[in-house]
Amino acid sequence: MAHNYNLYISHSWKKNNELIRLRNLLEDRAYFPVEFLEASPDQPINSMNESYIRKRLALKISKADVLLVMAGVYATTSDWITFEMQVAHSLGIPIIGVIPWGQSNISSMVRSYAVDIVGWNTESVVKSIRYYSKQKNNGT
Repeated sequence: MAHNYNLYISHSWKKNNELIRLRNLLEDRAYFPVEFLEASPDQPINSMNESYIRKRLALKISKADVLLVMAGVYATTSDWITFEMQVAHSLGIPIIGVIPWGQSNISSMVRSYAVDIVGWNTESVVKSIRYYSKQKNNGT
C-alpha cells in the first residue's frame, strides 16, 4: 500500500505560477499520492503578525517528509524562503531544490541547504522525493 508523501514547497508568492505548475506535475504522476502543506495564495495564513506566521509555517514544515524549494536565483532574495529552509534544516527535513522550467541559474542559498538539486522533470523530482523522504529515512 502506497503512503502519501507530505510535501512543503517553499516558493515566492510573486512566482505563484511555478508553485501551481509543480503541484500539477506531482499530482498528475500516477502512483505518487501527495499532500501539500505549504501556505499559498489560495490558502494563506491570515495574519500580519510575523511571529505567528513563523510559528504556523514551522508547524507545517515539521509535518513534511521533504521540503521542495524553487531553486531559481530569486530564492536568495526571499527572507521567507530562507526562513523555511533554515527551519527544515534544523528539523532534519531533507531539502530538494527544483530548478524552475527554462532556467539554468541556481540560488547559492538553495545549493548550500539542498541534499539534491533536480531539473524540472517529473521523474527526477519524484525519484528524489522517494529517495530522501523523511518517511523512508525513519523506516516507516
